[in-house]
Amino acid sequence: MIAVYPGSFDPITYGHLDIINRAVNFVDTLVVAILNNPAKKSLFTVDERKRHIQILTKDIPNIKVESFSGLLVDFAKENNANIVIRGLRALTDFEYEFQMALTNRELNKEIETIFIPTTLNNLFISSSIVKEIAEFKGDISKMVPNIIEEELKFRYGSK
Repeated sequence: MIAVYPGSFDPITYGHLDIINRAVNFVDTLVVAILNNPAKKSLFTVDERKRHIQILTKDIPNIKVESFSGLLVDFAKENNANIVIRGLRALTDFEYEFQMALTNRELNKEIETIFIPTTLNNLFISSSIVKEIAEFKGDISKMVPNIIEEELKFRYGSK
């Protein structure tokens, strides 16, 4: 069974890694799919995000890290995946993710979405919050791995 875990991962957080580490336990292959959205201003390039994820998941044998643009259902089909993994932090996430799951199902009836709720200690973490705290020189050490923290400090001139 192949699943796709899509996201911008700009940057990858402990919340993302929690979902990855739990999802790999019930699929044969997990494709971490980095969305390349030219309309969205990203801090890290797709190649940088891919490198970050590869480094942080190097000990997980059943992971592939890819990037995509376009429709998620098309990417899933190209990768022979019939499952989409989505992490949930709060009820507000669920409303949006539920709508996306129904849309994806309408576009491709073979695609199922599995929601994985985050652990309590990751409930408040989001990439945008991490970037905002880093920009203002706040402590993000409990939100992202050291490699990401160091790159954010460099980007925002803290180092």
